[in-house]
Amino acid sequence: MAMQPHSKKRVCYYYDSDIGNYYYGQGHPMKPHRIRMTHNLLLNYGLYRKMEIYRPHKATADEMTKFHSDDYIRFLRSIRPDNMSEYNKQMQRFNVGEDCPVFDGLYEFCQLSAGGSVAAAVKLNKQASEICINWGGGLHHAKKSEASGFCYVNDIVLGILELLKYHQRVLYIDIDVHHGDGVEEAFYTTDRVMTVSFHKYGEYFPGTGDLRDIGAGKGKYYAVNIPLRDGMDDESYESIFVPIISKVMETFQPSAVVLQCGADSLTGDRLGCFNLTVRGHGRCVELVKRFGLPFLLVGGGG
Repeated sequence: MAMQPHSKKRVCYYYDSDIGNYYYGQGHPMKPHRIRMTHNLLLNYGLYRKMEIYRPHKATADEMTKFHSDDYIRFLRSIRPDNMSEYNKQMQRFNVGEDCPVFDGLYEFCQLSAGGSVAAAVKLNKQASEICINWGGGLHHAKKSEASGFCYVNDIVLGILELLKYHQRVLYIDIDVHHGDGVEEAFYTTDRVMTVSFHKYGEYFPGTGDLRDIGAGKGKYYAVNIPLRDGMDDESYESIFVPIISKVMETFQPSAVVLQCGADSLTGDRLGCFNLTVRGHGRCVELVKRFGLPFLLVGGGG
């Protein structure tokens, strides 16, 4: 698949000013406030002039149950800090509690995160944009009926399901320091989505993403895992990322790409153990962009 020369791309950016108000609780490493800080950088650098900015709709229960189970979404909609004691059994069943706490506005937070990724996918499907961004998304650990790793609703899976309405093959790439387990699991048995995850592996959350996990059934060889050691720097990362992604593009030939840009692979992250710089992380994004395919970028950890 040929690289595209630099041409002017229409960029759409999804952001809701409420997203920074949600608070997972004292000492919790997941801080939605960072999405607001990122937005302020975008304003102060003048980057907003180069894109269309949209406020996403709140994803409906109907939209979220395209992937998640009805009873799980019903639970997320019902639970609040003041009625938690009534839901002890369900909290255990749906893995809500410590890593994934109940906080004020939890359901609305999920709606905004998912709404941005679904709206971005619709925009790409309509060919009304070439690049769509939802930094409030990227919650790649959420499962069909279970919260996991600070993630409740898997906006990425919902976005990919939307893209699959118009695209025969969608490529998912994950450069968060953690394995993109929820997305891989959702598409493990299909050949229409290839999932490629670069992540720290061994005694590390979520514990999945072994090199030998390659998909199953029709999806065999359509899950690609690149387990990495601590301390990966820009040069080492790029020497792995460039040939793998180039080969994946050539063999899979997707017609749309989703990139999870988790920033916890950057140096200094309190949970990650990689040594990527912002420039090295950005070069991964740039490489994927150069293929010139409809491109959905989401956030993630860090």
